[in-house]
Amino acid sequence: MRISSPLLDQQIDTITELRELYRASEARGARLRLLSTSGREMAQATQENSAEVLRRCAERLAFFVGKSRAEISLRPEDAGIAILAPGEGKRIVGRIIIDGLTGIEQIVDREDAEAFRMHLELMGATIARMNDAHDRDRLLNTLQERELRLEYLVGRMFSTQEEERRRVSQELHDGVAQTATALVRILEGTTTQPNADIPAAERVKLAAIARDLVTELRGVIGGLRPTLLDDLGLEAALVALADALRVDGYDVAVDLSKQAVTWPAHLETALFRVAQEAVANIRKHAGPSCRVVVELAVSDEPDGCFLRIQDFGKGCPSPMMESPTVNAGSHVGIGVMRERMAAVGGSLRWTSPPQGGVCVLAQFPVTF
Repeated sequence: MRISSPLLDQQIDTITELRELYRASEARGARLRLLSTSGREMAQATQENSAEVLRRCAERLAFFVGKSRAEISLRPEDAGIAILAPGEGKRIVGRIIIDGLTGIEQIVDREDAEAFRMHLELMGATIARMNDAHDRDRLLNTLQERELRLEYLVGRMFSTQEEERRRVSQELHDGVAQTATALVRILEGTTTQPNADIPAAERVKLAAIARDLVTELRGVIGGLRPTLLDDLGLEAALVALADALRVDGYDVAVDLSKQAVTWPAHLETALFRVAQEAVANIRKHAGPSCRVVVELAVSDEPDGCFLRIQDFGKGCPSPMMESPTVNAGSHVGIGVMRERMAAVGGSLRWTSPPQGGVCVLAQFPVTF
């Protein structure tokens, strides 16, 4: 005979409800632990450890739904539950293979199914982030390889150009210049011969023209490949450029490094060509008789190695602000200077200081 009591029935219902509440609370705690633990690990994942992190998270997800093992595949064409990347496209970036589970719809509890889906979203975001990082690294490596290749090609181009300049300079020196010099001597020698076929006054005029030709040829030869650069080095070549400016009426101050430096040929040539172009721009734009500073510094300090050529003349508009059609030749020269310095691992800055004029600063690494 069963004895029933309203009070006892009420107590039993209360215990049952408490058990259900406890189970529900445990289930919510399990979902939160799953998402927080996996979310924290995946947020801190790097390319080096991402595979291991994803494997652990996949196993944790399998245990959450009562399964013993899981695998991750990053091949979208494989079997398994799709892992989608975030965003509108929702592209498949991987698959999770869990024994006995082919889809989220098999998970009976709605909140468990939602936690499972959110976990897959976290995995999809992590895989997409790793893929993006891999793509960026690959593109960066490709760009770096191309940049190195370009630097090599630019360096080769300038080296070939210098060799050609040296060859043409030598041919002019040994050929045309010698012939012109001989012509000067012949014409000057005939001025003392009264029986010459050409009148004396005409011979004097022709001798002067021939001397001017020799002078111009020597200037061309020096511009192509200055013998000072080959024979005495960079410092002497810079002094020669400064002396030429003084002859033209400029007030030039020269400050060269006191260190004894054996310059690498490619760096020496690059710095001289920068100086040559800067001096040419001074003649074009600075105006007559302004102050000019030529400074060469060598130091172990950061940015301590530089060549500075600054004038305090009229200056000219910045290449970045001016129309490309204005003074295009000068802008090409500045571009070539930058390329020359980049080819030797350095840099070039062209600025117009507030006090007027132009400052060309070529910085280069310590390679000697």
